[in-house]
Amino acid sequence: SLLVLLVGAAQSGPGAPSRYTPDWPSLDSRPLPAWFDEAKFGVFVHWGVFSVPAWGSEWFWWHWQGEGLPAYQLFMRDNYPPGFSYGDFGPQFTARFFHPHEWAQLFQAAGAKYVVFTTKHHEGFTNWPSPVSWNWNSKDVGPHRDLVGELGAALRKRNIRYGLYHSLLEWFHPLYLLDKKNNFKTQHFVSSKTMPELYDLVNSYKPDLIWSDGEWECPYTYWNSTYFLSWLYNDSPVKDEVVVNDRWGKNCSCHHGGYYNCQDKFVPGSLPDHKWEMCTSLDKGSWGYRRDMNVADVLSESEVISELVQTVSLGGNYLLNVGPTKDGLIAPIFQERLLAVGKWLQVSGEAIYASRPWRVQREKNETSVWYTSKDSTVYAIFLQWPEHEVLYLKSPITTSTTRVTMLGLKEDLKWSKDPNEGLHISLPQLPSSALPVKFAWTVKLAGVG
Repeated sequence: SLLVLLVGAAQSGPGAPSRYTPDWPSLDSRPLPAWFDEAKFGVFVHWGVFSVPAWGSEWFWWHWQGEGLPAYQLFMRDNYPPGFSYGDFGPQFTARFFHPHEWAQLFQAAGAKYVVFTTKHHEGFTNWPSPVSWNWNSKDVGPHRDLVGELGAALRKRNIRYGLYHSLLEWFHPLYLLDKKNNFKTQHFVSSKTMPELYDLVNSYKPDLIWSDGEWECPYTYWNSTYFLSWLYNDSPVKDEVVVNDRWGKNCSCHHGGYYNCQDKFVPGSLPDHKWEMCTSLDKGSWGYRRDMNVADVLSESEVISELVQTVSLGGNYLLNVGPTKDGLIAPIFQERLLAVGKWLQVSGEAIYASRPWRVQREKNETSVWYTSKDSTVYAIFLQWPEHEVLYLKSPITTSTTRVTMLGLKEDLKWSKDPNEGLHISLPQLPSSALPVKFAWTVKLAGVG
């Protein structure tokens, strides 16, 4: 965070521009607010009218009527009366059992430092009373509630940062289709729908993060993204704290914006030179809830924790998605996974939150040992318990003050210097039930180079 402060100071120093201009060189020069890099772990929530059919994926409407996929046609024929439209799902999106404080409690127990909530997916239904989405929003139809506002209030009570996901496009909006027909030379949709909604969301809910999506069909000039971002950074009520991702127009991904998502489930091969986030879903087959999910489709505890460790080691944040039911319930298997992460973080969070990538991210020729650091302390997180209870680390350089402990245990661990490089650590001879965590154990190395 010292680096962020120095960069910030340099930016506002003599001769630095006092305002951001609506172009990428200026916008990309803005330092990323420090809270985001320190947070490391967030929960993503995909919830909308797609949670009513809850079948296939959250792209249900597009697969059914945009592409006309036979499986979706068959599903509708077998389960709904003839002439049933996508709009008819709206009133069935009841959110009857949505208790925002229970969600917030769960996300807090999971160890999440931020939550990103769908305000509007590509179907166009808004989870707040958008003044430009008449009769296709959660206040007029379905729940008759402001879902965005309710969840935000519950999260803020627990000091969890609030991010808003927003899709720039809407598959079947007449004005979007008109602009598309005109090869996006007109901006009817942007000026009357996309931009009014983004300004409304920022002014009404003061989000800590805007997670943009749905950008891929048009250049950023069509979306007016740079004008919105310059307002966001210069004049909005969240100008100092707000963070944005990189999905602001065709080919912006991985090039422009606050931090990079690149693409869904993106994993870099080595340490990137720009802050990034890996977003993934607990259900491997969908982001929204689906009734046809099997237990084999859900990431296991060890998969989730391994991904979290690797992501943070490579300087990223890990954003893990759940899809609630149309009633507002989070499936028990999702709750169980989130609570498992929280339990692991209670012991190992010291090596995760506010950590920095070390000079080595993972042990040479080894995929099961990953490093993080904090000031002069180095953490080695090992995903597999080594044979004979001896962990060999090549990368750390020992000194006369080297001290080794395991997070969650009080006693120091015995270690010996390897004649060539690194050190051998004698792990505690304990039954697995007595170890602080079930997998991904962390040794803390003080006084190493």
